[in-house]
Amino acid sequence: MNLTHTKLQPFPHSPPLTHPTFLFSSRSLLPFPRNLKPAHVSPSFLHKKHTLLRYGCFGVSRSRTRSSISEVEEEQKQKPVLVKRAYAFDEIEPKWQRYWEQNRTFRTPNDVDTSKPKFYVLDMFPYPSGAGLHVGHPLGYTATDILARFKRMQGYNVLHPMGWDAFGLPAEQYAIETGTHPKLTTLRNINRFRSQLKSLGFSYDWDREISTIEPEYYKWTQWIFLQLLKRGLAYQAEVPVNWCPALGTVLANEEVVDGVSERGGHPVIRKPMRQWMLKITAYADRLLEDLDELDWPESIKEMQRNWIGRSEGAEVEFCVLDSDGMETDMKITVYTTRPDTIFGATYLVVAPEYALLSSIVSTEQRESVEGYQDIASRKSDLERTELQKEKTGVFSGCYAKNPTSGEPIPIWVADYVLGSYGTGAIMAVPAHDARDHEFASKFNIPIKWVVTPNNGSCVESGKAYSGEGIIVNSSNLKVGLDINGLSIKEAAYRVIEWAEKVGKGKKKVNYKLRDWLFARQRYWGEPIPVIFLEDSGESLPVLESELPLTLPELDDFTPSGTGEPPLSKAVSWIKTIDPSSGKPATRETNTMPQWAGSCWYYLRFMDPQNSNELVDKAKEKYWSPVDVYVGGAEHAVLHLLYSRFWHKVLYDIGVVSTKEPFKCVINQGIILGEVQYTACKDTDGNYISADSADDLGEYLQEIIPEERVVKSGEFFVLKDNPNIRLIARAHKMSKSRGNVVNPDDVVSEYGADSLRLYEMFMGPFRDSKTWNTSGIEGVHRFLGRTWRLIVGSPLHHGAFRDGTLVTDEEPTTEQLRALHKCIAKVTEEIEGTRFNTGISAMMEFINAAYKWDKQPKAIIEAFVLLLSPYAPHMAEELWSRLGHPDSIAYEAFPKADPAYLKESTVVLPVQINGKTRGTIQVEKGCSEEDAFTLASQDEKLSKYLNGKPIKKRIFVPGKILNVILDRQNAKAGSIQ
Repeated sequence: MNLTHTKLQPFPHSPPLTHPTFLFSSRSLLPFPRNLKPAHVSPSFLHKKHTLLRYGCFGVSRSRTRSSISEVEEEQKQKPVLVKRAYAFDEIEPKWQRYWEQNRTFRTPNDVDTSKPKFYVLDMFPYPSGAGLHVGHPLGYTATDILARFKRMQGYNVLHPMGWDAFGLPAEQYAIETGTHPKLTTLRNINRFRSQLKSLGFSYDWDREISTIEPEYYKWTQWIFLQLLKRGLAYQAEVPVNWCPALGTVLANEEVVDGVSERGGHPVIRKPMRQWMLKITAYADRLLEDLDELDWPESIKEMQRNWIGRSEGAEVEFCVLDSDGMETDMKITVYTTRPDTIFGATYLVVAPEYALLSSIVSTEQRESVEGYQDIASRKSDLERTELQKEKTGVFSGCYAKNPTSGEPIPIWVADYVLGSYGTGAIMAVPAHDARDHEFASKFNIPIKWVVTPNNGSCVESGKAYSGEGIIVNSSNLKVGLDINGLSIKEAAYRVIEWAEKVGKGKKKVNYKLRDWLFARQRYWGEPIPVIFLEDSGESLPVLESELPLTLPELDDFTPSGTGEPPLSKAVSWIKTIDPSSGKPATRETNTMPQWAGSCWYYLRFMDPQNSNELVDKAKEKYWSPVDVYVGGAEHAVLHLLYSRFWHKVLYDIGVVSTKEPFKCVINQGIILGEVQYTACKDTDGNYISADSADDLGEYLQEIIPEERVVKSGEFFVLKDNPNIRLIARAHKMSKSRGNVVNPDDVVSEYGADSLRLYEMFMGPFRDSKTWNTSGIEGVHRFLGRTWRLIVGSPLHHGAFRDGTLVTDEEPTTEQLRALHKCIAKVTEEIEGTRFNTGISAMMEFINAAYKWDKQPKAIIEAFVLLLSPYAPHMAEELWSRLGHPDSIAYEAFPKADPAYLKESTVVLPVQINGKTRGTIQVEKGCSEEDAFTLASQDEKLSKYLNGKPIKKRIFVPGKILNVILDRQNAKAGSIQ
């Protein structure tokens, strides 16, 4: 067979392109038709070694291989399998990626035409981990790229940047383990991420690339901190923190799982430390109120509302009693959202870290309380407040007086109350609060009912009632309070009024939101620009002119184990002089948390090279806010909340012009690993059906390969024993499960355009989806069909012809209707981020186009423009072959002509003797005669009509054709 290549017409400023069509391998590759694959080949393309060898005019052109050339030559001697590709994506894609980079195709100029509309589309800042990308990452990136390309073609100025949230604990832990400086590790990871993103054809403006670890960037992170400090929004406080001795740092609540660090599984304890805090609570009301203006998923807004947790209630004082039951000077102030139920308070609960606990606890109970405090210190706030967890607690040995009933009630210590929320103490009303009821039931504490339902119905036994109702059992004339018979709202108001009058309490608005713990005992983070005078310990800000305060070089990143950060080892860096007084001073040795750099990066992308200010006012005013912000739901609360907080501070000081940073937030779904099939076995090793396994109590599990599995109805069963039902489950991709799919392998097998198309075609963008390697073959075939429709089938020697098969003929009405229907659908679905149905519309168009005798250039060019946001490499190549000298990236996106969207045909039901026998497709305005002729020619209807005498026809245009046969003449004819 002749394996010479046909040279393609080169694109201006790009090297000549030769298309390899045949690949040699010692094992078959996925582009093989399924029925031709050897049985031993796994459906996964993730084999450990394969070779793709290409031959050109002068022998081997290059080898994309993990094997040496000698190994390849040896494989050739073993009668290699010939594999034919749908099209030469492995030549086309690198060619156009080089072109985009050399020509800076997607660069957004610093000075844009501000008379044009803008579109700022942004991906959530990725952390460049050592593992690189897996196929779940490009899901959001592909969506934003489609939007960016679409808007460019619609004439918008598009800002579509990429950068790196590069500080963080993983790089520092790696540095501790290996001795490699975290900057070296981070830069290596960034290079890998960047290379992978470029291989997928994303249209980022790489001239605007930023990284949080660069001093030119974190200079402005430090500057923002100084503005917070000036306004009293940054302060130091002694607070209980999650301290991990092994990691040597304070961890945020979300970094602690089941009492151990999320990274490494090290024990975590609670201990008080002096820390930098940011006063986010000062912005709580604005953070809450402004949510209503945002085009965000309602679930995300609700999560933020719950995190802020605004509530209205009262603070009430309970007097502590001595051992003789007499009132002391000590008082416990509780915060409650249900002051109406105060007569039902039968005990108090204080947090294990409650400041006055050591003064309250009795001598007899001190040892038990201290032991309980130690256990509680090892739990995170999230663990302690989990509703499903079993309630624990210990009696303090002391009592307090209910100010309304006058009764003594016990004071308990329990970890479901947090010292950081409210006052750190609550009044417990077990009859009307589920958590209090569970606790009281466990520890045999009295339960007193003070609310009865409005309708007089009985309350379910053994449960608390927290609904609307009428107050009962709530009167004490000695203290001047009677709220019996009132609604809960009226009663709450009356109790607060009484408490304020007698000096026992006051109305109070409270928040679950706590101030932001802003210090970390780490090396790899932004230095905090503060110094402390040695003689007085007074803290002073570093002068803005001295920013950035850069990290010192260190060889030892290990934690001290005492709470002193690694920066404390940089002795010469720590010692400094206060420029104002000339006094000796020391630098702050804590660093900022990883959240800091990602709080404001969207602003820096607008003006990344500005060394004089954070962002130019005119540029910020034009580009703000971010129009579409795409990322995972795991960032729904903290990242978005912290960014909104900083943005509002910057708005207050005149740096930004909008109240909110992100106009629209979209959370993409998760891509799960391929479905894993598991069989259950009894202790003797016999297979048992999954639906009966739980009855055994104990059973074993075995992973079953896909080739041994078959679907039976709604379930999966063993192929050789259909009575054995299997567990079929897809898990989140992770190294530990071994189900991570590397996009590099997908690109190597199918091309970047196929990966992009498949990720968008898997299902609705916002839904979770299961990866299926075989599924990518479908979209790859679609791209192959598109290529052959426009370019033609390969020639006898395997290469494709130059140019295309399109003609200059005028399109038919049918072709124009098919095109404009596709334009309308694709446009609508991109704007609605329903990318999967947009792809379906293009597939329908290609199916229709294959039925045409000719492919008019005007039709095909418009379709290529539609395809370009989804499959940009193929679209660029086809656009070039269609005779266009410039990139397709800024060509106008097609607009649907409404004239071609109107349906010109209708489906007409056809009845025979009043019974519907079928339908025919007819033109609107079709005559009765034409409708009857079409019915007579229809394969299904003709058997009822041909040769049969007709009595009459009933025709309602566009509605129905009813043919009444002459049955009498038909019988007479049959007798003759």
